[in-house]
Amino acid sequence: MHESRTGGRRARSATWVAIVAAAALLGGCSGGGGERPSDDDRSPSSAPASREPQGTPSSAPRTIPSVRNFDPGTGPGWKPSDKTRVVADPNGPLADEARMLAAELKAEYAEPPARTGDVELAVRTGQRGGAEGYRLSSGDDRVTITGSADAGVFYGTRTLLQSLRSGGRVPEGVIDDSPDRPQRGFQLDIARKHYTPDWIEARLRQMADLKLNQLGLHFSDDQGFRIESTSHPEVVSEQHITKAELRRILDLAERLHVTVIPEIDSPGHLGAVIAAHPSLQLKSVSGTPARGAVDITDPQASRIVDDLLREYAAVFPGRYMHIGADEYLALMASDPEATYPQLAAAARAKYGSGARVQDLATAWLNDRAAFVRGQGKRPKAWNDGFFGGGVVHPDKGIEVEYWTGKEVGERQPSEYLAEGRTVVNLNDEYLYYVLGEPNQFTYPTGERIYKEWTPAVLRGTHALSASSTLPGKVPGGRFAVWSDIADAQTQDQVAKGIRLPLAATAQKLWDAGRPPLSWPAFADLANKLGPEAGFTP
Repeated sequence: MHESRTGGRRARSATWVAIVAAAALLGGCSGGGGERPSDDDRSPSSAPASREPQGTPSSAPRTIPSVRNFDPGTGPGWKPSDKTRVVADPNGPLADEARMLAAELKAEYAEPPARTGDVELAVRTGQRGGAEGYRLSSGDDRVTITGSADAGVFYGTRTLLQSLRSGGRVPEGVIDDSPDRPQRGFQLDIARKHYTPDWIEARLRQMADLKLNQLGLHFSDDQGFRIESTSHPEVVSEQHITKAELRRILDLAERLHVTVIPEIDSPGHLGAVIAAHPSLQLKSVSGTPARGAVDITDPQASRIVDDLLREYAAVFPGRYMHIGADEYLALMASDPEATYPQLAAAARAKYGSGARVQDLATAWLNDRAAFVRGQGKRPKAWNDGFFGGGVVHPDKGIEVEYWTGKEVGERQPSEYLAEGRTVVNLNDEYLYYVLGEPNQFTYPTGERIYKEWTPAVLRGTHALSASSTLPGKVPGGRFAVWSDIADAQTQDQVAKGIRLPLAATAQKLWDAGRPPLSWPAFADLANKLGPEAGFTP
């Protein structure tokens, strides 16, 4: 895959703003000057902060991503004791979240009512902030976390744990927090490199602590097909994830409020399928095979792809399914009609004398989108599978995942937005960690993402206007690992390399504004949060 190359935050009194700002300066958390330390060679910051004296407004907790609104109190804050309980209705929607938090705090799980020293979790229907928003109130030696849905309350528990790790306590006051973007994720290419289920589960835990909510799994490509199949077992690679292992991954993802998005890329990147069905191979007029590309005039090609889409739509419970559509080699030729005359003839026969190969490919895209909708899924596809100016137009209900402006026939992201399409940000300039660094890719750094990238930076380094990239138009993005040169790094090296870039991406998706910490302070905080939060491999 992809082988080419605010305003209104922290409302509080002016006096408290001055106090907190002064405290931040004394703590070395403002500004970004000086030589930057390496992403992989950070020294941990100092010991947890001591309790603030009575009467002094609390400082916002240090978390990744940072909390968006904090109304400070003047008490000592909260920390767990041997009598602490996590309280929630055992028959309510937060029983699983409460049990998880109790285990993490090594505390007892109990039914209401809460008492001094406890953490209480509750759903408050209609609470502001949406399904992923939460309110965390700390005072009178107890903590209450509420939200309109279980996801928001779960994120509140992540803030509580990070507050304890970074400062030894939950500061006195009220946090009102919710994400700027609804889609916040991590994309993993397991087709070209086999990652163990345990490694994937570790990334899920890391994602949950970062409040990321989507894991994209690209598991079919030219080099391998990595998930067990009952509909077409002949296409599956020797090293693969079994259905039982996949169920374990999906069960954990559900508990951590992460949606897993399966991707079966077509009509390109189907080399593993072609290896088992060589008659599907697309060939040029000279007889040269087009790597990974199926002949889309062959009905057997669509039957096999739809069999696989149907099978995995039933396995993955999330609302999305990725249908690929990128880098179909027939469309990357200088003259597709002359190079692949059989495709050109089929396009004209079906769509009229003015039709081209791109129209046949667009019809394939639309057919796969309609098929997955019939399976109850919402389709996503890569931006270079959407062509303009043709006889057949791409279905506007397919979410565009914008990754590059370097492909043949490239189009500006503003064109997709002007067409009224939803565009998700996977900008390869910042968010692509490509193993082996082929095709002029370089491993991204957390610092560069933290300082330069936002969801509005869809292509290259240029940000589109805020009005054209609101959350309803650009609902978020994903940081991606592509395994082009599979042996270039081990699993552990990948985990180490993506640690700070993934944290920086999470910060900018939760809050696209200027971060409250300098980059060195942010990197120190990631180290301080430690392996318990998934910030070190």
